[in-house]
Amino acid sequence: MPQHSIHAVTAVAAAAAAAALVGLTAFGPTPLPTPGSTASAPPARFVPGPCPKPPEPIEALSSARCGFLEVPENRSRPGSGRTIKLAVAVIPAVTPAKPAQDPVVFMAGGPGADTFDDIPFLVDSGLNKDRALIVMAQRGNLYDRPNLVCPEIDRFNAQSVGLGYDSKPAEQLMLKAVKECRDRLTADGTDLSAYNSTENAADFADLRKALGIPRWNVYGYSYGSGLALTYLRRHPEGIRAVAIDSIAPPPVMTLPWGWSSAQEGIRNIFEACAAQPACQSRYPDLPRTLTEQVRKLEAQPLTLNVPPPSGGKPVKVVLDGGALLNLIVAFTPRPKDLPAALDELSRGNPERFAQARAAGSVQKVGEFAHGLTQSVACSEWAPGYSESDVLSAGRKAFPGWPDTVLAQVPQLPFQYPACRIWKVPDRASVQRVATESAVPALVISGTFDVKTGASWAKDVARDLPHSTSVRIPGIGHWVVPQSPCAQRVLASFFARPTAPPDTGCVNGLEPHPFAIIPNPNPNPK
Repeated sequence: MPQHSIHAVTAVAAAAAAAALVGLTAFGPTPLPTPGSTASAPPARFVPGPCPKPPEPIEALSSARCGFLEVPENRSRPGSGRTIKLAVAVIPAVTPAKPAQDPVVFMAGGPGADTFDDIPFLVDSGLNKDRALIVMAQRGNLYDRPNLVCPEIDRFNAQSVGLGYDSKPAEQLMLKAVKECRDRLTADGTDLSAYNSTENAADFADLRKALGIPRWNVYGYSYGSGLALTYLRRHPEGIRAVAIDSIAPPPVMTLPWGWSSAQEGIRNIFEACAAQPACQSRYPDLPRTLTEQVRKLEAQPLTLNVPPPSGGKPVKVVLDGGALLNLIVAFTPRPKDLPAALDELSRGNPERFAQARAAGSVQKVGEFAHGLTQSVACSEWAPGYSESDVLSAGRKAFPGWPDTVLAQVPQLPFQYPACRIWKVPDRASVQRVATESAVPALVISGTFDVKTGASWAKDVARDLPHSTSVRIPGIGHWVVPQSPCAQRVLASFFARPTAPPDTGCVNGLEPHPFAIIPNPNPNPK
């Protein structure tokens, strides 16, 4: 029997097993090699197998059916023959009697975080109430083979809480960790250039075919929203509807962009406080307070010994201006507590921020795929800009702040030096493309999002003529799990994507009241 016929028979059997796995009554054609590939690159196939076993058990996995999607590592180099395995879980609908025949596939944020960790949030948000929920770890994630986890960077992150956020020792240690991770991965034969959004999108296209699913719905948040848009642009076949949450638009997703999103989210939080009489009276000038504290801490960092919130011995933490800003961007403390925490800090009590900084000393070593983060950031977000562009964007967002703070991208310090070590090709021209599509779409944003500013959603929606945009007041990054109203809107949309979703619950929504702490000096003279 010719070799290509063996592949065809194997793929048919895998597709049949996959169709049963998802619970569909029919399955599509046998998966074919990606266009432009050669016979040396086998078609993608799904292989059933056991579900991952996270350290903290995930209840939904007990009823899920799992396996691996086997795909070429680099579709642009089919002759290499190297394949990778991506972990997949199909979680059945809560309503088993007659679930919808179009499942929803999830595209996680990050990139690099463990996708399976998001399953409890998705289930609690009702994503699998009426239809199956499909979760696949993006290439390089923890349960993939190979994975691109970097324990070297995890250990640096734990150590970095005792260093200045933007200090030279922190930079040296981080770049050492990046190099060690890169050297280890490449020594194992990993092609770091193959871990990008184009390949990620192709993986999801292959997954639909390998599972024999005629049509499905897509839900992605943060990086996953940009991935969903890339997937819609490059592989529109079989997509019934797309919902994106906390939007990271590919055309503007660059390193300097992080500053505008941080500024927008923080401004919205402060304006919401000013709109609440009790908050406005107690914390009358939050922008000035934040600026003063960033300047003060950057000039004179605090060094403290603080126990992590999870308990244990006190650890040394350094709280400087860069650390303060990045704790806010990381939602520690939560937005409702931010005015109170800043007020306490201004009065000499840094406890909330110091404890949040200490939390970073406890890392889940070897679980985060920093290698995927680096490959995406360095090939898609960094090219075409420089450190001076980051600084200019920071100065525009926060005039008067110290340059040492503004020189680092929020959440991604020392990224340009790291990219010079990581050495992956420039993919900006391939990735920074707007998605235009008539597929029904739902665009969800939270006004308190300091990572992906809510205002950017309008540009994405403009290119999606059958889209509905929803802004949820007082919610930060990844809206749906935090907002029952957003959950209802999403359910309405997936039920009938060609009809306007029920957005009635959004009307009249307001941010929750901010925490008000007693004023220790109520009648200053």
